[in-house]
Amino acid sequence: MTNSSLTRRQFIRIGTGAIAVGTVGQATLLAPKLLAAPLRGMAPSDRVRFASIGTGVRGCELLGASLRVPGVECVAVCDLYDSRHQAAREVLKREVPATRNYREVLDRQDVDAVIVAVTDHQHRRVVEDACAAGKDVYCEKPMSHTVQDGFRIIEAAHKHQRIVQVGSQRVSSILYAKAKEIYDSGKLGDVTAIQAYWDRNTPSGAWVYPIPPNASEQTIDWNAFLEGAPKRPFDPVRFFRWRCFTDYGEGLAGDLFVHLLSGIHFITGTDMVAERAQSSGGIFRWRDGREFPDLIETVYDYPSFRVSLRSNLNNEGGEFIGFFGTEGTMVIKDLTLTYTPQDTRPKAEDYSIFGWPEELRQEYLRKWREEHPVAPPLTDKVDEVTEVFTTPPDYNDTADHQANFFDAVRTRKPPVENEIFANHAAIGCHVANYAYFNKTIAIWDADAKKIRGLQS
Repeated sequence: MTNSSLTRRQFIRIGTGAIAVGTVGQATLLAPKLLAAPLRGMAPSDRVRFASIGTGVRGCELLGASLRVPGVECVAVCDLYDSRHQAAREVLKREVPATRNYREVLDRQDVDAVIVAVTDHQHRRVVEDACAAGKDVYCEKPMSHTVQDGFRIIEAAHKHQRIVQVGSQRVSSILYAKAKEIYDSGKLGDVTAIQAYWDRNTPSGAWVYPIPPNASEQTIDWNAFLEGAPKRPFDPVRFFRWRCFTDYGEGLAGDLFVHLLSGIHFITGTDMVAERAQSSGGIFRWRDGREFPDLIETVYDYPSFRVSLRSNLNNEGGEFIGFFGTEGTMVIKDLTLTYTPQDTRPKAEDYSIFGWPEELRQEYLRKWREEHPVAPPLTDKVDEVTEVFTTPPDYNDTADHQANFFDAVRTRKPPVENEIFANHAAIGCHVANYAYFNKTIAIWDADAKKIRGLQS
């Protein structure tokens, strides 16, 4: 049976009915959410018109995903590099007004919401201005470039009563929803250890993007790019490979840790920053003038579990999150979720008693059997089997994440990844980088809203 030949009988309803599943070989295929289905009879007043501020690689990906979301329309785009205006139009397959100046977009009366896909160091300023202009905001991850930026974004969203959602799309994924269902069921027992990594092994994965041949001070608004950052001569490497530099981004923590942390927080129901963290890593391969490491490992201390994260640009490991509980193990590896129960039935000691005399050993075993009669079949956890879930071949969690945002814009209900949840994940990135660069254990002081070194 192939994924495309599922019959009606092979689908069953689970949970609240938001997700349906069907068996595909030894895996269970998760069906897309209803959010991706067309909205019938939508009134023109319910149509959401948005603009994209930033149409680089991620901005264009978001525009492409928006085409799968019913009831929305992009009416304008903005980018500091002129050629990206045309790139956005090619994704949308139609002409739309374009500008370098994002404030022109915010002045438009036909814009209900904006996608903010600019460099991290400009998130706070653009989001604040958008909220003040009465626009709802979908901001790419990580939400902030500094701890202070994050709290200012929260203040702006609340002051102007705007919907703000941040773009860690895993929190809208049907795969992560299934993982949360398993976690919440208690089938894992007590989870005390969570390990995750996201590793890549290509120049593109290390942000060594090619420089377009027409990149120049004539085609790029370099001064606007530097707003909020130190002044320096035109440098196309910094413009196109900005994640490598501390003036504009947060490196691997801001690019990949934030996805892992958001996913872990969502699945476990965690709504806080880790109490402390320590990091290790270095620049081992990509010695190209970058400031962030190409390998970073961070251990986070949460009240009830520990989280160990790694991002490595020197090996293709893909994406992995493992939850290790006293009664089961749950692993997300790329697009597959696997739950494996552990045999936790009482067992007679079979190691140390072999240092006992035979008579004492047999006495122990006889008494143990008397106190632990054999359980009837199908009544023990060991009777559970490994469960495997996966997503359809054409599934796009970014489209689901955008659908959640635009639904929040219409209904004014809280979005799935609001500014407070997103701020906790972003601070997790800042904590990791603080520990790495300062070679210390980083302590999160929630009362002071500040990261401190162990000795400070």
